Amino acid sequence: MKQSPLLNGNAPASLKSKPAEISGVENLIRTMLKKHKTPFMLIRKSVLEKQFARFKKAFPEVMPYYAIKANPNPKIVRTFAELGASFDVASAAEMKAVLKHGVSPSRIIFANTIKSKEDLAAARRRGVRLMTFDNEAELYKIAESFPKAHVIIRIKVANRGSVVQLSLKFGAEPDQAFYLLRKAKSLGLAPKGVSFHVGSQSTNVENYLQALELTSNIFKEAKENGMPLKIVDIGGGFPIQHFDNEIGINFERMAAVIRKQMKLLFPKQVEFIAEPGRFFAGPAGILVTQVIGRAFRDNQNFYYLNDGVYQDFSGMVFDHCKYEFKTLRRGPKYKSTLAGPTCDSFDILSNNEELPELYPGDIVYTKNIGAYSSASAVPHFNGFEPASIILV
Repeated sequence: MKQSPLLNGNAPASLKSKPAEISGVENLIRTMLKKHKTPFMLIRKSVLEKQFARFKKAFPEVMPYYAIKANPNPKIVRTFAELGASFDVASAAEMKAVLKHGVSPSRIIFANTIKSKEDLAAARRRGVRLMTFDNEAELYKIAESFPKAHVIIRIKVANRGSVVQLSLKFGAEPDQAFYLLRKAKSLGLAPKGVSFHVGSQSTNVENYLQALELTSNIFKEAKENGMPLKIVDIGGGFPIQHFDNEIGINFERMAAVIRKQMKLLFPKQVEFIAEPGRFFAGPAGILVTQVIGRAFRDNQNFYYLNDGVYQDFSGMVFDHCKYEFKTLRRGPKYKSTLAGPTCDSFDILSNNEELPELYPGDIVYTKNIGAYSSASAVPHFNGFEPASIILV
């Protein structure tokens, strides 16, 4: 890798940003830089709509419940509400954030298997009747706080190949599912179905196929014992690309295989739902940051940005996510380090980026960062706020 010939100082005229070969994304960024201070995150409404349409085309029989934890920005929630999506919430606060957009309570699933009594009481007041559970103690709590609630059991399934493992904390053993559904009925609740989650950023379609087979067996056992079920929740975890040239991700192909298994194992009257979050919001986001300082450390360029892991790159920590860093500047590339603005040495984004020579004021941007990023950011750490979100 080339080492930078420039150790400090201002950019020479020969390395000033060149307008040639500017993409549509870069044109958008340049336009928005005239109106907004960095850092800011652009959420493209057209991409939100595109991702929703892709999902509906790939899964025409599945009702998507947008998992708002991925990005609860009100403009995003309103966009999906207008498109006709339903919603997955994990708390009373998320419930309130959805309902204020005029969404019917019947279009919400309270998909946190462990809920406080206060949040259950809020769900009852607001009429959000459908919810998940995965253990017996939770059933007693639901029965006390929300009699006659509609419950779906979440089962533990394989998460092989998923970036984020979600069966470590949630999910009943499949062989206990019917017992727990029968217990729910005995407590005056209404057992409605089975849910599972194969883990986030899952490219292993076998996880879905095995989970559907386990779910089918539970449906058969319930029917044989006079307790027919009607809802299958296939969760989320649908993968997206984070890098332009990333290979191995083909959502449509995965969906076709999953649909074939659904049709094979379940009768037509079964209702299918899903909980996409990242798939809907991730591709829509472009984070625009600026270089606020530079140094030469460990024999390579070291650039400090005005956004870091405590802000909108929080997904690198909490979501095990890797991002592709791009610049508006053109020129020869050198091995470089990118770091955030805080005083914590943990706030380093990458030690191994190939970047042109950058200077204070230069732009570094990241695509496909609309999910989790801002949602899991830490407000006010060292006084640095997360990026402003701009729907375009």
